[in-house]
Amino acid sequence: MYEPIRAKSVHSTMAGTPHDFPHRSREEELDIQLAGHLAALLAVTDELRVAAPSADLDTAAERLAGEVARLRGGRTPARASATTRGREPNAAALHRRAHALAGRALVVAASRADTAVAILAAERMDAHTAALEPRPLASSH
Repeated sequence: MYEPIRAKSVHSTMAGTPHDFPHRSREEELDIQLAGHLAALLAVTDELRVAAPSADLDTAAERLAGEVARLRGGRTPARASATTRGREPNAAALHRRAHALAGRALVVAASRADTAVAILAAERMDAHTAALEPRPLASSH
């Protein structure tokens, strides 16, 4: 009365071949995510370097670039040219964005137990927080 099924079920075909497509480990996924957050933080840091050059930002940019390259297997990240000028960036907005990106990087670095990146991200968060704090007015006595 019923005709037998001649083809394999779609579900058993999908479940039966786990090696048909590449899989990444949790560590590899976290490396990719962390490299992305650090690369975004590097881009904002480069924008800040154009807006307000400082030795601290230069050092941070080099450290960030080194960590991104390490996480990407030696491939150096794309960098913005220090002479590139477009519209004048809002430094406070850039510091807020950098602080948020450093926070994201810190969370991922902590989850993958990458102490060096966690320390770097925490230092950048502190630096951007300090840059956003109002400066006390100099009093003249």
